[in-house]
Amino acid sequence: MNLEEVKSWTASRPTLADALGMEITAVTDEYLEGRMPVDGRTHQPMGLLHGGASVALAETLGSIAAALRVDRTKQACVGLEINANHLKGVRDGWVRGRATPVHIGRSTQVWEIRISHEETGALVCISRITMAVIDLPAAGSKTV
Repeated sequence: MNLEEVKSWTASRPTLADALGMEITAVTDEYLEGRMPVDGRTHQPMGLLHGGASVALAETLGSIAAALRVDRTKQACVGLEINANHLKGVRDGWVRGRATPVHIGRSTQVWEIRISHEETGALVCISRITMAVIDLPAAGSKTV
């Protein structure tokens, strides 16, 4: 799937990513990249990038990247665990995240997401997300 296909796929409904101004900027076989503004939508009360906004960016990138590794007509990826180390405060501009695979298995995937300040390149946050790969119900089957 190329960048334009991912953008159209992710733009099909309003999401948290939309509310926070996230953009997907690159899709390759090795990584998925996106960015998010550091502004009133993503600040904590002291005027710094909110740690939860960084985690939201990390989970968005990791979830999309994981979904691109499965047949979405038969499987879905759902978050099992996410962690984040917040390394540097940011007050303005944009942060850019890059999700790279650590493990792509049959039933789980692990992704590392490194978030940096777009202008300075300073590392802001390192996150890791574990995704469960689940089978979707067969067409026409009943679910309880």
